[in-house]
Amino acid sequence: MLKWAVIFLIIAIIAGALGFTGVAGVSAGIAKALFVIFLVLFIIFIILGYTIFRKII
Repeated sequence: MLKWAVIFLIIAIIAGALGFTGVAGVSAGIAKALFVIFLVLFIIFIILGYTIFRKII
């Protein structure tokens, strides 16, 4: 998921440099959303790793 966020960020930067502001805005929005989802899932898995999964093993 982080890979897709970086890809959309690169698309946004290139589109912004070429003057395609609509495409750049949409790509940047998608990149932000994917990055936030990645961070939330990362934090959830860190918490699960320290609590639930440690008790199983």
